[in-house]
Amino acid sequence: MAKQDGAGGGARRASLLYDPAFRGIAFQVVLLAVVLFVGWYLYHNTTQNLAQRNIASGFGFLSQPAGFDIIQAMIPYGSNATYGEAFVVALLNTLLISLIGIVLATVIGFIVGISRLSNNWIVARLATIYVEVLRNTPLLLQIFFWYFAVLRALPGPRQSISPVDGIYLNQRGLYMPVPVTEPGFWTIPVAFILGIAAAVGISVWARRRLMATGQQFPAFWAGLAAIVLLPVLAALVTGVPFTFELPELKGFNFQGGLVLIPEFMAVLFALSLYTASFIAEVVRSGILAVSKGQTEAAHALGIRQGLTLRLVVIPQALRVMIPPMTSQYLNLLKNSSLGAAVGYPELVAVVAGTVLNQTGQAIEVITLTMAVYLTFSLLISLFMNWYNARKALVER
Repeated sequence: MAKQDGAGGGARRASLLYDPAFRGIAFQVVLLAVVLFVGWYLYHNTTQNLAQRNIASGFGFLSQPAGFDIIQAMIPYGSNATYGEAFVVALLNTLLISLIGIVLATVIGFIVGISRLSNNWIVARLATIYVEVLRNTPLLLQIFFWYFAVLRALPGPRQSISPVDGIYLNQRGLYMPVPVTEPGFWTIPVAFILGIAAAVGISVWARRRLMATGQQFPAFWAGLAAIVLLPVLAALVTGVPFTFELPELKGFNFQGGLVLIPEFMAVLFALSLYTASFIAEVVRSGILAVSKGQTEAAHALGIRQGLTLRLVVIPQALRVMIPPMTSQYLNLLKNSSLGAAVGYPELVAVVAGTVLNQTGQAIEVITLTMAVYLTFSLLISLFMNWYNARKALVER
């Protein structure tokens, strides 16, 4: 009996080792232990090295005075501001150029992608040249081209290019009038938001009407009219509660107004045009993925080419285009860090550059920088995944 028990126990042990569920749990426990050990070793080693070199740790440096200026700031900032405020300024600059870049790249990419499929030989070839040239040259080189060969080659302030009165373009930037608000100005942005809400409502109503009756409604133009006319109406009712501050040449440069610095324009042009060349290919491949029979069926029903593209082809192509376009948006966000090469004050240039050099707290600064890019990348992915789920086919 004893021999039988021993044999049975050995069989149970052998079967436990070959049990996939047990092995899966065991491997995960071992992997977790290795990760915890490596993490502890890195933390212990880092804290010891910092202590030996008398280097401070923690994020207390964010409240210390920064002592340097930033050439573009969307919030009040001066040389007596703290490192925390410098971080916020750099963060907003990165967000600004990324958001504008994504919008411009999407619009240009759609136009170029559709143009590549045009029956017009010249238009199609021009679109092909655009894509091949910009997609196959380094982005950093394009940034240098726009900054040094185009914007820095412009004339000085006294010889500024002025297409209309109040707008001046020279090697120090683009100067434009800026509105100065007065009491009652708040009604205009509120009317603008209401106009956007009305445009969305019109679009939803027009779509339901189309599905129910087959009758089309010019929802785009009606929505655009609501967005434009409501703020204009609010401004007229409140007595136009703003004036324009015009830039004026004083001494060696223009004073007043709104200025777009050359560093911002160079990075924005390069990022938008470069990413648009990839989005154009995404759009072209998405349209080609839609069966040609869909277009032929629409034409057989008498639907014009433009409406066929907008109502039949593009909605189906979006299901193919959205995942690769998400990757392009993420690339644009991360490529904005190349603005440091021409001195644009984005996150890497200010925080991982100037702040790191002055404080010497590399771990905290790099952690902050990586956390920002990771957070925004995840937010873009979440939004695009949500949009992709809304556009996906629903099986019943």
